[in-house]
Amino acid sequence: MHLTRIEPEDNLHRFYSLEIVRGLFGEWGLTRNWGRIGSAGQARTDWFDTEAEAKDARFTLHMAKAKRGYA
Repeated sequence: MHLTRIEPEDNLHRFYSLEIVRGLFGEWGLTRNWGRIGSAGQARTDWFDTEAEAKDARFTLHMAKAKRGYA
């Protein structure tokens, strides 16, 4: 899932990306990438025991970003 927030009048050009990945030992990760469009940005992976927990976390983050104007 790739989200962007562009507001030229405020010089705001940002992206936020969410991806669920499977670990080597059966765990599930939610990888987040964010930053200014055109840059590599930053990355973070949070690990969960089940895929359902990772999907719930992704949904929660997606709703939080939607409230802040990401589409």
